[in-house]
Amino acid sequence: MRRKSVSDRVGADVESQLKAIEDADDDGDVDFGRGKKLHVSSLSKVYFPKTGDTKGALMRYYTRIWPVLQPHVDGRPLVLKRFPDGVGGQIFFQQNAGPHVPEAVRVETLNTVEEGPKPRIIGGDLLTMLYTVQLGAIEVHPWLSRLPDVDAADRCLIDLDPGEGVSFSSVIELARDVRAIARQCSVPVAVKTSGSRGIHLVIPLPPRTSYDESAQLALLIARAAVAHRPDLATVERSIRARPEGTIYVDSMQNSRGKSMACAYSVRAKEGATVSAPLREQELTSKLRPAAFTLRSIPARVARTGDLWEEALSERPSAKTIRNAMIALEQVLDSAPATKKPQRGTKRSRSGGNDERATAGRKRKQHA
Repeated sequence: MRRKSVSDRVGADVESQLKAIEDADDDGDVDFGRGKKLHVSSLSKVYFPKTGDTKGALMRYYTRIWPVLQPHVDGRPLVLKRFPDGVGGQIFFQQNAGPHVPEAVRVETLNTVEEGPKPRIIGGDLLTMLYTVQLGAIEVHPWLSRLPDVDAADRCLIDLDPGEGVSFSSVIELARDVRAIARQCSVPVAVKTSGSRGIHLVIPLPPRTSYDESAQLALLIARAAVAHRPDLATVERSIRARPEGTIYVDSMQNSRGKSMACAYSVRAKEGATVSAPLREQELTSKLRPAAFTLRSIPARVARTGDLWEEALSERPSAKTIRNAMIALEQVLDSAPATKKPQRGTKRSRSGGNDERATAGRKRKQHA
């Protein structure tokens, strides 16, 4: 059994403080030691009506799994999707840190093309994590790059997004196919549930990989998946134009300022589901994503450890990535002609406008 670290003991203390505040006045200060405190409030507010889980329960979840979550947000700018009234309420997107951030919260100034230097919340410590939850952020959305070089992507995302009526077993089937395509090119792939109806496939990238290279790699794999499984996969961006019963292989999230739901992130879904890292042997028709929740994941992590760190540990070289793209292009050149995917809008380097995200902008939550 793993010995408890200092961070484990600190986390346990923070968790007990959060529980005491929720049970008492519902409003108070959490002491992180070394003079650092965070004011929290409304911990008894129900964020997930279906399960009864509260804002305080969400904070305690992130505190409990922080040792495995921390490495995957450390040094990464965070995009906040705020649900101050919980699931089903209004959603606010926020990129900038805002004017009234507590001094203990980690904030760095990042340069943006359209907006100039802007303060951004940076992941890496528990106090900052819980501050985002205090603001109403249910989900954790880090960038696909980290400081000090946010212009270089270190992770490449392919999101399998099933259409209406497509079974999750079909999503699993396509995930295995996409993983096999990448592996045939010696490219490692980590797999996790999206926390909703889809699957995320993430490729660890070598240092100094540009976002353009990451986007091109993802697009080539996506097109290869369509060529291999035209009955199941599509890269058509328009929902109306997608063939019925297909899964959208989304490769268009690989640009500066875009983010993805982090491994171990709770999603803003009725069942408080979690984006859960998976072992290869779990990719079967028996897999049920609804089983991974705010309540079940801590016990799973205690049994398995950090599966996401393990899955991302095999990092390919720049040469391997170049060779993979050449091989994929050759395969696609020799494949039967297919409809070309629609190009996305020009990728912004602003780190802000990609999300069309400013504090205070309201949007209806999508299921």
